[in-house]
Amino acid sequence: MEFYIYILYSSSSDIYYVGYTHDFVKRLEQHNHSTNLTFTSKHRPWQLKVVFSCGQNEAEAMKIEKFIKKQKSRRLIEKLIAGCELEGVLAQLVRVPHVRD
Repeated sequence: MEFYIYILYSSSSDIYYVGYTHDFVKRLEQHNHSTNLTFTSKHRPWQLKVVFSCGQNEAEAMKIEKFIKKQKSRRLIEKLIAGCELEGVLAQLVRVPHVRD
């Protein structure tokens, strides 16, 4: 099973959300339509900005997601969306090309 890092954007709150999943289409649907009260439910609607393939290791996907979140950097997230060259832990990410604005 392939795992992905995805970045969502809420225009209503002007914030980004980073997550990982094995099915990013289903996950976006959950963020936008779940009846549970969560962080993402408070900032709907969400738009999928970018998806990166992380390979088949879930632990590695979790590690990358945690790394990105720990940076607390809007600039880093916007660089990821813009397609800037990735270095370090992020160098292994492969952009999923059919997910674009």
